[in-house]
Amino acid sequence: MLGLSPSDRAPGLLLGEGVELADDVQVGAYVVIHAGTRIGAGVLIQDGAILGKPVALGARSTARGGGGEPLAIGERAKICAGAVVLAGATIGAGAVVGDQAHVRERARIGEQSVVGRGSAVDNDVSIGARVRIQTGCYVTAHSIVEDDVFIAPGVQTTNDNTMGRHDRDCRLRGAVLRRACRIGGGVLLLPGVEIGEEAFVAAGSLVTKDVPPRATVMGRPAKVIREVPDEDLLERWA
Repeated sequence: MLGLSPSDRAPGLLLGEGVELADDVQVGAYVVIHAGTRIGAGVLIQDGAILGKPVALGARSTARGGGGEPLAIGERAKICAGAVVLAGATIGAGAVVGDQAHVRERARIGEQSVVGRGSAVDNDVSIGARVRIQTGCYVTAHSIVEDDVFIAPGVQTTNDNTMGRHDRDCRLRGAVLRRACRIGGGVLLLPGVEIGEEAFVAAGSLVTKDVPPRATVMGRPAKVIREVPDEDLLERWA
């Protein structure tokens, strides 16, 4: 069982060596916590979560593996039922990883951010504070999501224009979502696009090029239709 041992702290709980588990952490049934994982005070771990899972890559994968760092979960974070968080990830204080969500190695989830039910955050993704990623989203590897971004259900990002037909040293380019931008439901972002600060991408859009700050875009491909008005900026609603 990969060095896992049963624990009487919760029904069906399995712990690896060197796990740091604060006394007030709430642990549901049939949770697995792999070796070295660090879990801060006041964390909630719901049924069936798997924490610190070792990286498993395919024979032809170009990802660089786990890097040996343990999973770290900040104070008061919530890891919901069936979520899987890999070794090497960092979950910030007060963040929420939703039911059946998946967070890969070297991903960074900022304080008070939410990863919605069934969403996936790929390796080497940086997510800022107070970000809201809703149900069924995919944040591809090497993406950057700054503070206060809103990502609606079903948003998909991409990072490889060749769809796998490239040299192993090819640099993949994820999306860059600047502070407080909003991405509507079902949007598709092509590799390397940057969505500017406070920009608004309408639902169902296909974004093929960078979006300027405060621009509202829509369509397939997305085009600028107007500027986000002052009364719609984050400061008005903070």
